[in-house]
Amino acid sequence: MKRIVEFPLESESGDFILVEVDEPGPTDDRIGLRDEMIQTAKKTFESALEQVKPIANAIMTKVNSLNQPADEVEVKFGIKMSAELGAVIASGNGEVNYEVTLKWKREP
Repeated sequence: MKRIVEFPLESESGDFILVEVDEPGPTDDRIGLRDEMIQTAKKTFESALEQVKPIANAIMTKVNSLNQPADEVEVKFGIKMSAELGAVIASGNGEVNYEVTLKWKREP
């Protein structure tokens, strides 16, 4: 079941981001808006995304420790938002999906 989760922003403006998530949430902390149920997230949007930094740092640390570090590195992975957990790595077909592209430039 899909739910709409409201992630507050850390700014003082009171702004928020609405994110569709694939999980049932608790029955409390919901309000009705345009015939949709919206649940308020336990974390701000920015703090939820903080969970991505250790993952990205771990990948880059390993890539940079290669005997011949690449000239260019591109890392792709999907992120799903969870009302309870914040940002989590999205899975594809039951497995976590990362795409790492390394490029070396030839010396002339």
